[in-house]
Amino acid sequence: QVTLLIAFICVRSSAWNRYSAYTYFEVVTICNLIMILVFYLVHLFRLYRVLTCISWPLSELLHYLIGTLLLLIASIVAASKSYNQSGLVAGAIFGFLATFLCLASIWLSYKISCVTQSTGEFR
Repeated sequence: QVTLLIAFICVRSSAWNRYSAYTYFEVVTICNLIMILVFYLVHLFRLYRVLTCISWPLSELLHYLIGTLLLLIASIVAASKSYNQSGLVAGAIFGFLATFLCLASIWLSYKISCVTQSTGEFR
């Protein structure tokens, strides 16, 4: 969350001419921050016990996958259009760092489902 916030602040505070690439970058970072906050509040207040009609692990996985993909695209576009402006370059770098951290979070959170279950029998 911190790297997303830093990336947003870097791009927002730099002097740029309202390119749509940076507006897209800002929208993606803010949407990711808001959705991470929503899932954090769901877990904090244990709303997943009340709202059982939603598959929370699946919705969280889909959010992370789609958000990470959009963040990677936004970071690539922002890096390609930065034109040596230090704030935009820093925002793109923090965007790539946030993308890597989101991928690491997905891997650490969902690697249990990739491991085969053993039956406990020894031969």
